Amino acid sequence: MSNNKFWTAINNLKSSAECVVEGTITTEEDYNKIKWVTGVENNEAVLSDTCPHTELTWSKVKAEMDKL
Repeated sequence: MSNNKFWTAINNLKSSAECVVEGTITTEEDYNKIKWVTGVENNEAVLSDTCPHTELTWSKVKAEMDKL
């Protein structure tokens, strides 16, 4: 299974959001393992376990994925 729906949902909800994903995102547990890019320091991404975008909760992303 691919993350095509996940990436499309993220792009539809917040096209500027950046994150690092390992594996396939199909559950809230998977979603909670995403590393979100919150900035750049010394040419390296600063990652966070907490999504900085209010538009991108699991509920909203899952609803968008279900539409696709």
